[in-house]
Amino acid sequence: MHDFSDQDIQQIYNHGLTPKIIDQQLKNFINGFPYSNISSAATIGNGVLPMLSHDYAEYFDANRHNYNIVKFVPASGAATRMFKDLFEYLSTKEMNKTTQLVIDNLPNFAFYNDLMAILPQNATTYDIIEHIVTERGLGYGNRPKALIQFHKYPDFNRTSLEEHLVEGALYSESRGNVNIHFTVSPEHRSGFEELLSKVLAEYESKFNVKYHITMSAQKPETDTIAVNLDNTPFRNPDGTLLFRPAGHGTLIENLNDIDADMIFIKNIDNICPDCGRNDTVLHKKLLAGMAIKTQQDIFNYIRAIDSGTANLSDVHKFITNTLGIRNIGISNISKMRDILNRPLRICGIIKNTGEPGGGPFWVRDENGIETLQIVEPGQIAPDNISILKNGEFFSPTDIVCMTRDINGNAFNLPEYIDPNAGFISEKSKDGRKLRAMERPGLWNGAMANWNTIFVETPLTTFTPVKVITDLLNPGHIQH
Repeated sequence: MHDFSDQDIQQIYNHGLTPKIIDQQLKNFINGFPYSNISSAATIGNGVLPMLSHDYAEYFDANRHNYNIVKFVPASGAATRMFKDLFEYLSTKEMNKTTQLVIDNLPNFAFYNDLMAILPQNATTYDIIEHIVTERGLGYGNRPKALIQFHKYPDFNRTSLEEHLVEGALYSESRGNVNIHFTVSPEHRSGFEELLSKVLAEYESKFNVKYHITMSAQKPETDTIAVNLDNTPFRNPDGTLLFRPAGHGTLIENLNDIDADMIFIKNIDNICPDCGRNDTVLHKKLLAGMAIKTQQDIFNYIRAIDSGTANLSDVHKFITNTLGIRNIGISNISKMRDILNRPLRICGIIKNTGEPGGGPFWVRDENGIETLQIVEPGQIAPDNISILKNGEFFSPTDIVCMTRDINGNAFNLPEYIDPNAGFISEKSKDGRKLRAMERPGLWNGAMANWNTIFVETPLTTFTPVKVITDLLNPGHIQH
């Protein structure tokens, strides 16, 4: 075990961690994480279902009021990366493509009027950019994406948070209630509360619903220690250890705290204006209808196993063909029951258009069992990159989760994580290089032992905003 000082140990405990946990993290830095053993890309007919028939949406609408539904929106962190090129322009005073595009299209942004109201007369290009991203003006560079005006309408504008309120009313309402949970950084929470206090009544009246908004922060005990390039603990100038948030995979703890029968997951920046919303709402309902139907099938098979009336061949076929788990023995009934008795997720995936991120693959474990997983490029061994290139689909984080068992009890979601699905990345602090550890991602390693179904959805359901100029794309223009 690493030789920590008394002050180090106290700091570790104050962070909600233990020296034993930190010692394991240090070993992970030294040993690294194994690559995913991908056997093939998941494709239509080989692990991916084609777009669903509208019957599933009707099935969801007919049954939704029997379920407590929550829309879960990861919304932590500031929009620093969204404005990276604008910050670079302010730093170097050299024009770049993104900054020029912003200047050329300024009136097309939803925040244009707010910006004009605070700009000095005869503002230079530098003044304009400074007033968009810094605290001299709108301060967007330090705001979370949720609080940035995304979409321009004839008589009003909407932030991405407000667009999620609209979406929630259209597909996650149950018995007149719309439950939405945002993960929020503590320093941004007051901004969320301030905006919600201004707009909630308006949207409740517009959609005749009652919103129940909750928020949580990433838990400090999910942070990981940072190390130097030689894998010794990285220390701040005052000698204290540095702990870092360990990626979105830590949000499995927040998801685990949600009291719901069904949970929709969608990122804060993947949102569209009213004119493009029909496809999104329809396909969310289709995924949810399939989630209800599949869960009912699972429960029926479990009841049959428990009563001794199960046809083992039928159970095996369901696990193989519907839940995408191959090479399990047909004779092991308790193993099949264990597989059925897991959290379920239905994942919408889209045709790969070159977006960075994970996609659906068949992954083989040490026992030769193959399962369907979302795999990030960093989890794939260099000699398997050819399989990565065969991937036709991309995962846009469009997931419907069923997190209760046959008795109505919530699954303990951390039990279904693959702890080996983390990865190491190189970062820096105060100009010093460091190595950082990310826990298994929320939709890959953190859900590795869930039952997973992949369904193709149209490209129109994916309109992310990674950089500011994405707001100029057709999917973000209200017409």
